Amino acid sequence: MRVAPIDAGRAAEGAVWQAVAVPRDPRQIQLEIDAARESLAATLDELVARTSPNRLKTQGQEAFQRFLQSQAGMATVGALGLLVTLVVVQKVRHRKD
Repeated sequence: MRVAPIDAGRAAEGAVWQAVAVPRDPRQIQLEIDAARESLAATLDELVARTSPNRLKTQGQEAFQRFLQSQAGMATVGALGLLVTLVVVQKVRHRKD
């Protein structure tokens, strides 16, 4: 096993850096594991909340309502209404009696 010499933070050519094992108290290790578990649980809870189908549906409905109340939304609804009216008129005018 080779250990790289300490040279102002630079590794010598072909040297292998290794972590030095620091003796740790089992209670400290358990505390670190518990903290990591809590952090992961909080992250998972946040992801579940963000991807909730009901929440996504509500956000979509709110965004659609905002769009319909904007000038672009009103213009789109007006153009769509005009298009449907024209199609219906064409169907009525060209139907066979």
